[in-house]
Amino acid sequence: MSKIHVKTGDTVVILNGRDRGKKGKILAVSPKEGKVIVEGANFVSKHVKPRRMGEPGGIIKAESAIYSSKVQIVCPRCGKPTRVAHKIYEDGTKERICKKCGESL
Repeated sequence: MSKIHVKTGDTVVILNGRDRGKKGKILAVSPKEGKVIVEGANFVSKHVKPRRMGEPGGIIKAESAIYSSKVQIVCPRCGKPTRVAHKIYEDGTKERICKKCGESL
């Protein structure tokens, strides 16, 4: 199992590829593969067969997974792409913070 620096619900920016610069929310995280699915980015055409009577089939657009190393979290306070730092308090709780401004993520 590998650890991923983003969580479901985080806002991220894509660093490279055809969707470079796009911002979106993380919909799903797969630590085993090291991939994430970003809302509104990396669309692929998917051929869908109708399963029930009256259900339409055809080609639909769906978000595909991308490697987590190709996304960077966006700080809600300063609005810049940043790396994630961790702060450990005296009571043992751990918090993710922005490397640039120090705000909690």
